[in-house]
Amino acid sequence: MEYTSLKQQLADKGYAITKPLFNAVEIDAILRHVAEVDPAKPTFRKTTDLFAIRQFLKEVPAVQPLLFKPAFNALVEELLGKNAFLVKSIYFDKPEQSNWFVAYHQDLTISVDQKIDWEGFGPWTVKQNQFAVQPPLTILENNLTIRIHLDDTTESNGALKVIPGSHCKGVYRPEAIDWQQETEEICPVESGAVMLMKPLLLHASNRTTNQQRRRVIHLEFSNEALPKPLQWSEQCFPF
Repeated sequence: MEYTSLKQQLADKGYAITKPLFNAVEIDAILRHVAEVDPAKPTFRKTTDLFAIRQFLKEVPAVQPLLFKPAFNALVEELLGKNAFLVKSIYFDKPEQSNWFVAYHQDLTISVDQKIDWEGFGPWTVKQNQFAVQPPLTILENNLTIRIHLDDTTESNGALKVIPGSHCKGVYRPEAIDWQQETEEICPVESGAVMLMKPLLLHASNRTTNQQRRRVIHLEFSNEALPKPLQWSEQCFPF
């Protein structure tokens, strides 16, 4: 894998896309494990437009050896170092007729195990018994999101739209986007390939128009411990 090019794209644009890392057999095995779990849990969300599993690796632990294969582990280590660890995992399934639309935003919060007032951390939210907080920008700047695509993703079934370079501008409110200065890029991703993304990259997703579903495993990694007693809610060392 060409790590130098990926690193440069990630630094300059805030995202990069790999060639397929997972083959059809591996993807089928992952999806079989997903189909076997009971969706009647608070970490599951199921509507006509979206099926999501929060704390995915906890809820479907059988997928871990399939995801954390040598090629994937080497990619994470190359980008974040040997001390990298996982801090969040979500499974998204956007069905064939989904009208689910996501407006431009940055991923400004992290998941922690409890609410503790701490300088530089805030505001706080609670979603499905999960505490989330906006941390200092240095943490968000160092974190990395890795999206494993289980289906071919195009503009017609919700491929991410991004504003390249927006990850370098701190907190960048969508209403402040200057379209005279900014450009938009669509990010199609092959099935089995991986999209790398900085949390501060402005990104959005359109509704599905081609009757093709889009299933993605969203993983967030860090290499930075939080100030005690704050703890990542989903911290694990899967490598």
